[in-house]
Amino acid sequence: MKKVLLAMAFVAFMFSVNAQNVQLHYDFGEGRKMLTSTVEMFRPDAYGSTFFFIDMDYGADGTGIDNGISLAYWEIARAFKWNETQKFMPRVEYNGGTMKLAPEDAPWIPIENCWLAGVERTWASADFSKILTLQANYKYIKDKEDAAFQLTAVWTVQMAEGKVTFTGFADFWKEEMFWGTDYRLLTEPQLWYNPCKNFSFGTEIELSNNFVGDEFAVKPTLAVKYTF
Repeated sequence: MKKVLLAMAFVAFMFSVNAQNVQLHYDFGEGRKMLTSTVEMFRPDAYGSTFFFIDMDYGADGTGIDNGISLAYWEIARAFKWNETQKFMPRVEYNGGTMKLAPEDAPWIPIENCWLAGVERTWASADFSKILTLQANYKYIKDKEDAAFQLTAVWTVQMAEGKVTFTGFADFWKEEMFWGTDYRLLTEPQLWYNPCKNFSFGTEIELSNNFVGDEFAVKPTLAVKYTF
């Protein structure tokens, strides 16, 4: 559901704060009514950075699952650098998972293995309260797309002396779907209130077009987050 927010993680790194967190979302969008947990980690080092997240959905309207996991999905990415003045960072990424869309006794459906390779660049204000990262990727989806692409934007805006954070990502990519639409859009802006260093609560609104079905969809959540 969610992607690790690279810009937010970059802010955490610049202020020497750990960038691992756990989130719990209640999704009350139409046909959803479910909980989603997210574990995120971002870790920089002398040669770039590593980032991953793991999403798990617990039931959903229409799946027939009321006791257990209905979706498991993860992404892991690595960006590379070789000097401190480097503007463009090569990157690689993998994502995949499995899900159920039908009654509880139906088989699990794989989410195709995807490999991406590309470059990213980050812009930041002097105090790192505003950050934007853009990515351009070649995308290979096993048994579906040999030469697709994905464009990604990730942003973070810190407000009210760090008490409010507006962050999110937007993905636009090519992927042939059975309903005949080849181009897909997914964006998940998040708004967090941070009463203290470790705890936050807020909302995420998933906006998508041709992501699940040939239509535009809005799926809001209420969420809490603990940052280690």
